Amino acid sequence: MISMKNSAASKRKHYSLFWATYTLVVLGVAAVGMALGLIFGYAIDLPRVDELQKVRPNVVSYVYADDGRVLGQFATEKRILVTYDQIPKHLKEAILAAEDSQFFRHSGIDFSRAFMTLFRDAVFGERKGFSTLTMQLSKLQFTSRDRTLKRKITDMLYAIEIEKTYSKEQIFTIYFNQIYMGHGTYGFAAAADYYLHKELKDLTVAEAALLAGIVQSPERHSPINHPDQALRRRNNYVLARMLKERFIDQATYEKNLKEPLAVQGRNFESGPAPYFVEWVRIHLEQKHTADEIWKSGLKIYTTVDYDMQVAANRAVRDGLKRFDRERRRWHGPIERGQDPSTYRHPDWLEIFYEGLMIPGVVVQSGASQAQVKLGSYTALLGPDDVKWTGRKRVDEVLRRGDVAMFTITKINQNERTLQVTLDRVPEAQAALLAVENKTGAIKAMVGGFDFRYSKFNRATQALRQPGSIFKPFTYVTAMESGYSPYDTVLDAPVSFRDGLGRLYEPTNEDEEYKGLITIQQALYQSRNVPTIRLANALGIKRIIDVAHRFGIRREFPPYLPVSLGAGELTLLDITSAFTTFPNNGVRAEPYFIKRVEDYNGVALEEHRNRIEEVISPDTAGKMVFMLRQVALHGTAATAVHAAGEDFKRPMGGKTGTTNDFTDSWFVGFIPQVTAGVWAGRDEKKTLGNRVFGATLALPIWVDFMRDVFKQVPATDFETSYQPAGPSENDNSQLLTSQPVSNEPITVEDIKPPL
Repeated sequence: MISMKNSAASKRKHYSLFWATYTLVVLGVAAVGMALGLIFGYAIDLPRVDELQKVRPNVVSYVYADDGRVLGQFATEKRILVTYDQIPKHLKEAILAAEDSQFFRHSGIDFSRAFMTLFRDAVFGERKGFSTLTMQLSKLQFTSRDRTLKRKITDMLYAIEIEKTYSKEQIFTIYFNQIYMGHGTYGFAAAADYYLHKELKDLTVAEAALLAGIVQSPERHSPINHPDQALRRRNNYVLARMLKERFIDQATYEKNLKEPLAVQGRNFESGPAPYFVEWVRIHLEQKHTADEIWKSGLKIYTTVDYDMQVAANRAVRDGLKRFDRERRRWHGPIERGQDPSTYRHPDWLEIFYEGLMIPGVVVQSGASQAQVKLGSYTALLGPDDVKWTGRKRVDEVLRRGDVAMFTITKINQNERTLQVTLDRVPEAQAALLAVENKTGAIKAMVGGFDFRYSKFNRATQALRQPGSIFKPFTYVTAMESGYSPYDTVLDAPVSFRDGLGRLYEPTNEDEEYKGLITIQQALYQSRNVPTIRLANALGIKRIIDVAHRFGIRREFPPYLPVSLGAGELTLLDITSAFTTFPNNGVRAEPYFIKRVEDYNGVALEEHRNRIEEVISPDTAGKMVFMLRQVALHGTAATAVHAAGEDFKRPMGGKTGTTNDFTDSWFVGFIPQVTAGVWAGRDEKKTLGNRVFGATLALPIWVDFMRDVFKQVPATDFETSYQPAGPSENDNSQLLTSQPVSNEPITVEDIKPPL
């Protein structure tokens, strides 16, 4: 009986085991079938991957100075494409160690790594990925960052297809050029340039490890925003992995652990020529599409001299700040009562560099020192850094919680400290333009104090009254009419009435009159009344025609005050016009782009010089002779003589000031280069009492030319003119005490400048 029961139980057990096994097999087959069906379903939707290498990604368009140095760039994605052979061995190894050490051994999917990752996820709850470089490339090119099963399966299928289509070297190179590296940079070559200012071939092992460590999370591992995190990632993970994979030995590992984090960052918008680069972009838009400019990798070769451009920036900034401190007392910080522990400013997200003016918050302040926070940096401020305010104690100027502007003079990346001075944004603006006389090439351009605060280019866009800077066109007309620099003109009160009976009585700036003086003296001392007498005798329409011949294509009303600069023009207009004098009467049309090439080096546009003779060499020689006297004996003499021995070389120029002291001008030239400076307020308000061209614009010009003289040799002007005394021309009209004009003289809204 017992035996029969055991037999029945055994049969039931085998029966249950059979059905359990059968059910598992059926479910397993169904699961495999479903998985295969799912994979097949995803697979038939996959687009072709054989076009992957043929599609060129977006690349940077570069703007180059005349010596090949980079001035700026246009890019939606900052990327520099390289070949596999251009990638250093230690950088390849750093990437493999950090991201996929089995890359050259697997076929797109690292199954052992995948199973181990899934096991650790299930058992220990670790959330780690197992994407290979090929799977990451699939995610970059074909799928997305969604954390879904479908995307993971699709990435694996893509990886298999990519591996069947391309070699390992091709896959690695595409990945190397495409991966996002933070701060708008794509690919390791662009990242090396951006973070380290280096080419790939110059990277150390530690720097290669730093870049490789960014890939996992460009925001979290950014060496700009999170240097401590980036350093830990480099040392504790990437270098350690390189040692474990035997890419480096123990000595190399220990040596590179000690290498400091020397990250600088690169900000082309705050580079040496932001106004100029923007001018280039505006020009390109007239001939090229937006995609060509921003995505196709154009090479734009310009005329700018890099060193002159740096000097121009420095001269404008220093000149405006110096003038602002002399004319305007310290009015206190821009904010008060902030909590230093919580205060943040958007400008702190920028790349810091020496010369940058940026807000900072005072953490603590005492009589001899204040601590300032600027983003992740700190700085100490001493009495010398605030002495321009006229205060001796630091805490008389700044207190805890104050927010003020500071200029960075030195950066210590490793200690995260700065050296700064107290500063502020000047109320006045300025522009500077330098042009090569013989060719018309723009060598330097500054359009304002700081491009970050105002993108309006005052060198090319601002129409301002030129004041006395316009006077040379009257004297050109006189020389062409047969007068000599030694002929005389009467500097005595004069008045005119227009057709409506309104009285116009021009005066000199000093409200004095010198009587009979030479024409050259009238020009180099910038006398208004003699200039008006000349203009009246010669005819204002002739003078306007002369200005047009010099390339000033502005319309001027035919009124006598125009001869004193009552019209409007740009700094580019007047600076280009002045190049005619030192160039023997020949003017070259100004230009700034020499050549534009596409990504493959094919020329898309190329400049051809356009020159024309504006005045005769004899007239040009007379004008150079008279304009040289401005620097020797005239309105620019004091500043030029004070500038020192370097300025005892052949040079000429002209100051300019307008009514109510709203505009300060100086355009000066040497045989090789002409440079013009304008300064004023955008609102056309006064700069202050008795602010002349020699007060603000001329010192900026002197500072700029001091650097120019270091690279441009001193030579004399090529002129055949030899001063010989008065002409035999009848100048009786210039001596008349009360000339009468039949032409309209003035209008209500035109005032004669100084």
